[in-house]
Amino acid sequence: MLALSFGLMAALIWAVHDLLARKVSQGAALLPILIVVLGAGALVLAPIALIFGDWAVMTASAVAISVAYGLAYAVAGGALYKAFSVAPVRLVSPVIGAYPMLSLAIAVAQGRTVTTADWLAVTAIVTGIAIVAIAARDDSPEGYATTPAVALAWAGFSGLGFAATFALGQEATRQGAELPVMLIGRVVALTVVLALASARGGPIAPQRGLLWLLVLMGVIDALALGLVTAAGGLPHSEYASVTSSLFGVLTVLLAAWFLKEQVRPVQWLGIAAVFSGIAALSLQA
Repeated sequence: MLALSFGLMAALIWAVHDLLARKVSQGAALLPILIVVLGAGALVLAPIALIFGDWAVMTASAVAISVAYGLAYAVAGGALYKAFSVAPVRLVSPVIGAYPMLSLAIAVAQGRTVTTADWLAVTAIVTGIAIVAIAARDDSPEGYATTPAVALAWAGFSGLGFAATFALGQEATRQGAELPVMLIGRVVALTVVLALASARGGPIAPQRGLLWLLVLMGVIDALALGLVTAAGGLPHSEYASVTSSLFGVLTVLLAAWFLKEQVRPVQWLGIAAVFSGIAALSLQA
């Protein structure tokens, strides 16, 4: 049940983060945004991890997996910001959150027990997310900087990246310790984005007035990812990955409230399906 709770808390935090991401990414250069978000999270995490982290248990294997975890997170985060910069939340956010099937498939590959009830619950979650996304197919061009197909491709790429991120982070935690894993991964992700920005020769400073907001996003993003990563040492750690996918639907709700994005009646059906799946997982925990 604790892993499930970690996932739900992460989902709520990420929903706020993604709402802000949609807002700040409009017409802005994405790499400077990513640099500040990743850098702020790393700065907050560094003293905690260096002082309280159990670095003695970090084997070479745990460090290597942590590096892969950071690479996957750089891909997932970059694709997420790109998706939010080109399409409304109601389209891309549910698709980004549609990674639970991959998370459970990875759990099976790792030799962990996943029951039929688990799969049914996740099917309900993914079905609900799909309903929310498909219902947006008749959207008008307003609010889109590209075609819906391109936006969905970026969103799907981000979802794949998050599935890999969570699986690698939790495996590194099982072989090492959560705080060192989180710090290594975040530093690696930041290094990748800095290297890309340097190679492209573009600016690395964000727009004026955005710095404080991006720092806040970095801190809450680090907290959410830390919750899912830390669940790697708990029973049924895959539940944290699965339930954190709720952020996609929560972001749609927040966008409808704060950004006045329309949510169609059929999308509410999808949202209900997601909550039903979460409830079913809760009963299994």
